[in-house]
Amino acid sequence: MEFLRDIQRTVKEIIEDALGSGQLADQAQLMDAVARRAAYMRPTAAGMGIVGTGLVQLRNGDGRVIHLAPFKNLITEVGDEYYGERAAGIASPPAQVTSMQLGTGGETAAAKTGAGAAIVTYITGSVNAIDGGFPTSALQGSSRRIQWESTWDAGEATSSGIDEWVLVNDPTDAAATAAETISRATDTGSPVNKGASDTLTITWNHDLLGA
Repeated sequence: MEFLRDIQRTVKEIIEDALGSGQLADQAQLMDAVARRAAYMRPTAAGMGIVGTGLVQLRNGDGRVIHLAPFKNLITEVGDEYYGERAAGIASPPAQVTSMQLGTGGETAAAKTGAGAAIVTYITGSVNAIDGGFPTSALQGSSRRIQWESTWDAGEATSSGIDEWVLVNDPTDAAATAAETISRATDTGSPVNKGASDTLTITWNHDLLGA
């Protein structure tokens, strides 16, 4: 929790700087600033690891950022299999990522397996394809960052109390199972309230570091 409080303070400072200068930073600038000033850019433990982070951004109908929150996400057991088997060319790996889903079951903590490894309370109509141009791959410090992004436009997934989101390989409008979930995140401390005119963008970072 201290990690999240530190990042939230950093985001608050970035927004205040942008407003103080009379300019509201765009998404890329905000992401870059958070990445520079927050200590989540790469795994710190010895050996190989995959560290999941990300950013939730909500804009109102005028294009102003009204909610900005970093988050940690947990790569599930299926997610480990996804990255490992696809990289090694193993036959019949987990299917390619297609979508993200939103929910309101964030009180169930993210977990490698079981109930916490999938969406808990799915918001009907919230399944959304990965944005064009994603995923991307780039070096982030010493790590290889795989980045995913999805955007819910005005009129899509209008809901209050959004506090869980998942990265899945199931494009259907129904709750994905743990077998279809690559990664899951929750944030009960800063839930998203998406109005009908708002645009929601969720960016996931998976940083891989081997030793």
